[in-house]
Amino acid sequence: MIKLTRLNGDVIVVNANLIQFVEQRPDTYVTLTTEDRFIVKESAEEVVKRTMAYQRALRLLSVAG
Repeated sequence: MIKLTRLNGDVIVVNANLIQFVEQRPDTYVTLTTEDRFIVKESAEEVVKRTMAYQRALRLLSVAG
């Protein structure tokens, strides 16, 4: 799960495994595999960075466990 911030300042927690697309135009749109879409304050690059960190953490947990 990753934390993102909606344009109104609300923090949301998103299942990073469900992210299908991240688009910068100039706002950042996140589209999930469920076809839900929302706009966040973070850049597309930051969303990708957080998603990659989440995936790395999962792999480390599976190796350690």
